[in-house]
Amino acid sequence: MTNPTTSLPLYERVTRKNTIARAIELSILSLLLSLLAYRILSFQDHGFSWLLASLCESWFAFIWVLTVSTKWNQVEYKTYPQRVLQLKPELPPVDMFVTTADPVLEPPILTVNTVLSLLALDYPADKLACYVSDDGSSPLTFYSLVEASKFAKLWVPFCKKYSIQVRAPFRYFSGESMSSQDTSPQFQQDWKNMKDEYEQLSQKIEDAAKGSIPCELAGEFADFMNIQRRNHASIVKVIWENKEAGNANGGVPHLVYISREKRPKHPHHFKAGAMNVLTRVSGVMTNAPFMLNVDCDMYVNNPQIVLHALCLLLGVKSDKDCAFVQFPQHFYDGLKDDPFGNQLVVLFEYVGRGLAGIQGPFYGGTGCFHRRKVIYGLSPYEYDEEISGKLSDQNLRKTFGSSMEFTKSAAQILSGSKSSSSNPHDLLSSVEAANQVATCVYEYDTAWDGLDLWIDDRGHPHRTHNTGERLEINLLHTDPARVSGLRALRRACDDDPAEKVGHRASPNTGQPEKPAHLDTVREAPVQAMPGLPLDPPVGPPVGEPALLIPVVIFITYNLYTLSEYLRAGLSARAWWNNQRMWRITTMTAWLFGVFSVILMLLGLSETVFEVTQKEQSSTNGSDDDNADVGRFTFNESPIFIPATTVLLVNLTALVIAILGFQPAVRGGDGSGIGEVIFSSCVVLCLWAFLKGLFGKGKYGIPLATVYKSGALALLFVNLSRWTSMG
Repeated sequence: MTNPTTSLPLYERVTRKNTIARAIELSILSLLLSLLAYRILSFQDHGFSWLLASLCESWFAFIWVLTVSTKWNQVEYKTYPQRVLQLKPELPPVDMFVTTADPVLEPPILTVNTVLSLLALDYPADKLACYVSDDGSSPLTFYSLVEASKFAKLWVPFCKKYSIQVRAPFRYFSGESMSSQDTSPQFQQDWKNMKDEYEQLSQKIEDAAKGSIPCELAGEFADFMNIQRRNHASIVKVIWENKEAGNANGGVPHLVYISREKRPKHPHHFKAGAMNVLTRVSGVMTNAPFMLNVDCDMYVNNPQIVLHALCLLLGVKSDKDCAFVQFPQHFYDGLKDDPFGNQLVVLFEYVGRGLAGIQGPFYGGTGCFHRRKVIYGLSPYEYDEEISGKLSDQNLRKTFGSSMEFTKSAAQILSGSKSSSSNPHDLLSSVEAANQVATCVYEYDTAWDGLDLWIDDRGHPHRTHNTGERLEINLLHTDPARVSGLRALRRACDDDPAEKVGHRASPNTGQPEKPAHLDTVREAPVQAMPGLPLDPPVGPPVGEPALLIPVVIFITYNLYTLSEYLRAGLSARAWWNNQRMWRITTMTAWLFGVFSVILMLLGLSETVFEVTQKEQSSTNGSDDDNADVGRFTFNESPIFIPATTVLLVNLTALVIAILGFQPAVRGGDGSGIGEVIFSSCVVLCLWAFLKGLFGKGKYGIPLATVYKSGALALLFVNLSRWTSMG
């Protein structure tokens, strides 16, 4: 779809000037190739350690080629949302999806704030519909949404009247909201009243969570009577229906609650299955041509996000040029200097922009606008005749199931008809059809049977293609990544992108995205290698000019990556934290992630979706004053064994070198100094684990883990000695 009413572009594609960065990256690449050439030419004079070093450096060179190619053409998109508004009254409807799964791990107040931030967007309310999927089938979540809809009738007009930027109430009322707002008496009174209303809403939800829901599961709540979380019929409730089409003020958008049917003997496919149901239910109710999905612990930090997305979706020459618009996640209340390296600022700033200049990364699982017809399986290479063939009644039923309402709505989307989105909707009359498409057996004997349509936020791949479509970025905020130790590593393990590439339903295995998880193949050997008590050492001798090559690579690479963080507005401490966490993560979480994918591909294990504990914070980072913030916590999980083993190997090597137990080699020419330096760097990267060896309680590494790691380290050292002597 193009912009029919104005010749002005809805967006501009701006290429960043990064000539200096390209030159530095190519210089590093040339040095890496020179080092590999030196390794090959002098291989006959060295042993196993030289071969191992060569393999690791070859892998690093390969990863660096992917990095350089990804970041080569960095692109920014400048959007013009005010030009989209000129399309009134032809602005397309948008369906918004919010997913939640557990009222304990994902408190309803989080979901409520996410929903309220969506309902208050700067977009005609009669063209928005918010669908909340509750896989926990919780009356508490439903009750919270009912109460939130009442508050929304006050909150939405307040936000639009005063042009509030942050429209998640818990963030807006966090203490700094009035500093940049109107200071008129009217605003101050309205602000106070609104804050009181929100506090009452929060108190109601808190009281309900303690078991005092006033409805006693009667009336609208009767469907939740004696409900079992994994064994219940589908529940679809229209909490609020907007009947003010054409009204300039617009009121509050539609709000619909969905709890899909679940039965013990029917796989539900976790979040991806919930997204399938959201797609079908919204299809029979509002059937908007565009869909936005977000997680329950997120909020929109720009109320014009829909307009920004439509600048890209409507501004392209053809629908085939852009299938979806992905917005990156940013973290509020992030810990100072990013001690766990999980705020991803530099990743989005450089790699994300670079991917936007190629074709775009995978769908990230959240914060994404989709064309509905792409989710329905329309390929960008299909011609009108092929599309018409798909619209026969037989093909529609075979693809989309037995629901007449759903197949009709799918035909309207695939044909590009506007009738599905231009007429007022009667949502209550669609509830029966919505319940039908929300059953657990609806997909059986259809094209959807056994193939989910989505990729969730942890990289569990399902069907969405990115063949020839462009992806653009910016704008969503999530909750703070206040995770430490095991939880941080588990999260990284869950986020392992290896599964995207390895899964049979991978959207595009040829995707030009740097497979960062491949670094795990290199990182553990690289970190352990300097500590090998081998003769000869793994590095060039001090007297050879070749020693300058790894030294220059080391210095140039670190200065270059440091400059990236400084240019992104981060500190040198943040750079160091990200560098050490990158190495820790590749040796632990990603290593286990790769193993789990291998087992899955061999059919020896299945994907498990774990709901993580969500927390709401509005402290604006005050926890940074806590001395324990940023400290690693440990338990007996095997995920800590690889890094602890590498630490013990390098500590052993340093002790041997310092005490002089290792005999001099190469005639005392100073060989081994490089290994000592790099072993010291490894120990610095694993400093959190070194502190864990002497820590107590949750801040100490359990003795069982230390014993296992010690045994592996001893085995590794003896095996290395045996190999070198052989």
